[in-house]
Amino acid sequence: LETLLKELLYLQKYKFFSIVFSGNGPSGICLSYLLSGYTPYFKRHSLHPHPILQRKLEEAPEVSVLDQDLEYLSEGLEGRSHSPVALLFDTLQRPDTDFGGTAESVLTWWHEPDRAIPHLVLGRNAPGGAWHSIEGSMVTLSKGEWMGLPDLPFKEWLKQKRRGLRNNRATAEDIAQYYQHYVMKKGLQKNFRCGTVVTSVRKVSAESISNHTQKDLQEDSDSLWNSKEESTEVFQVDGFFKTAEGDKEPFSIHAENVVLATGTYDNPTWLGVKGENLSYVHHQLSALEKAVKDNSVGIMSDPVLIVGAGLTAADAILFAHHCNIPVIHVFRRRVTDPGLIFNQLPKMMYPEYHKVHQMMKEQTAACAGPYEHYISLPEHHVLSFGKDKKCIFQDKNGCQKAYKISMALVLTGSNPNLSFLPNDGLDLAMDSDQPVNPKRNPIDVDPFTYECTQEKGLYALGPLAGDNFVRFVQGGALAVASSLLKKANKNPP
Repeated sequence: LETLLKELLYLQKYKFFSIVFSGNGPSGICLSYLLSGYTPYFKRHSLHPHPILQRKLEEAPEVSVLDQDLEYLSEGLEGRSHSPVALLFDTLQRPDTDFGGTAESVLTWWHEPDRAIPHLVLGRNAPGGAWHSIEGSMVTLSKGEWMGLPDLPFKEWLKQKRRGLRNNRATAEDIAQYYQHYVMKKGLQKNFRCGTVVTSVRKVSAESISNHTQKDLQEDSDSLWNSKEESTEVFQVDGFFKTAEGDKEPFSIHAENVVLATGTYDNPTWLGVKGENLSYVHHQLSALEKAVKDNSVGIMSDPVLIVGAGLTAADAILFAHHCNIPVIHVFRRRVTDPGLIFNQLPKMMYPEYHKVHQMMKEQTAACAGPYEHYISLPEHHVLSFGKDKKCIFQDKNGCQKAYKISMALVLTGSNPNLSFLPNDGLDLAMDSDQPVNPKRNPIDVDPFTYECTQEKGLYALGPLAGDNFVRFVQGGALAVASSLLKKANKNPP
């Protein structure tokens, strides 16, 4: 209770912030690091394998990367992200990693506290965000070192734990612990408020905030109230703390800028078919883990239906296979579809996912293959779930089949929960007629500042802006920090 009172007093005292971000996963942590005065410079005498980038970096080594023209620096870079600044920051930190190289980062970090901008990071979980909700033993898709944040290599942290990387990859539990350690080690915890749920972010007029609040709470020369060009609108962020007793303590704060970094773990996608709300149909992998623990599914039970052809579906198949649980696997695409994630992963690095892909190819209902307890139904979709646990499928020719199942896992991706924004954030998306989706319809942002095109002062990071891998969300944080420093005029000339 004492901690909670301190937190509330802290929020009451600083009711006005330069920036508030909703979400405390890797994007939020990296941005907090950059806004806490940690400043990246080109490391003198280091050599980048990209000669044109090397030449650009040598032009002004005394100017921080944050203060340089990010568009100019990132021009001509190519890689596994569509975001130029994501590619830039990634290649500065891991110069030739995509070619199997281990060249050291060409960045050096200086702590310049006078450049820090007051900010608050709000999140439901401990720092690390959704990484705390993922089954701890799950292995990450990305190589372990790609999960690391600036100036604290993940491999070094694992070594201190006297652990190695399994097949170069890390478990979700390792990642969650590393992110918490990072926040403590870099002294960022004073900016983090965990156990916090944001319920509303909206623009309000500055005049509507009482004069009393302005006088009492604004002594910071960078604040909105003392600026010469007084802004007419600010963001009001409302929400609540969850106390240890389960109570909800409301709060309301105001900010000139708000960064959305909530990720997309919140809302699993539904198929929208009849019977999908029945109790044996689930939308999260944890349901299968629970069913195995409770012995409600096993080697003798009816098959578990797994719907989807992404990595979460693959993780569910591997888990079921390991427990000898029979599986029916339904997905809409062809096995050879180049859009299928398995056709994009190097076989050597991801042997277990390659195995799932083999099963999908070789073990269709039409021809039995070598894998027991598994049937794949490519180019099928679910028509309905029955109360008797019978599930009806249809193939591409319109032929229907029925199977009796023990439980269903619909693992076809997830959408962000943006219910705290006006109109659920629809107006911010690339296509404002469709909900925000990290792969098909991200929030429309400026590629070099990550500021929302439709709402000045509002920024979006990570999956919301279409950056789905930890190694690439950090470039978004660089873009936002650079933009906010320019606004605050904390840039050296």
